[in-house]
Amino acid sequence: MPSFKIDVSTAVVFVATAPAPKLANKQTGERAVDRETGAGLSTVGLLISDEGEGNLYQVTIPETGIPEGLMPGTPVRVIGLKARDWENEFNGQKRHGISFRAVAVTAGV
Repeated sequence: MPSFKIDVSTAVVFVATAPAPKLANKQTGERAVDRETGAGLSTVGLLISDEGEGNLYQVTIPETGIPEGLMPGTPVRVIGLKARDWENEFNGQKRHGISFRAVAVTAGV
């Protein structure tokens, strides 16, 4: 499925939830990895505010793109943010949504 770049150059971005390992299989605890680099993936909650509107996004980022000690409330810059729609079927029920992925986050505004 295609992905779309998201311009956050004028947005204010804060960490809402600390990075947590993204799991490929919740039952086995297997961690999700980037298909191209093999780096472990983490999910970070980001509060992105632009033009008077703020939203919380769960963004998947390779662990190599997350600085140490990233804590809630930290202002960050997001590098390479993209959105991708997804759809799957589980137990006979169709589910769909939008996933968010970034190359990295860096401390500072």
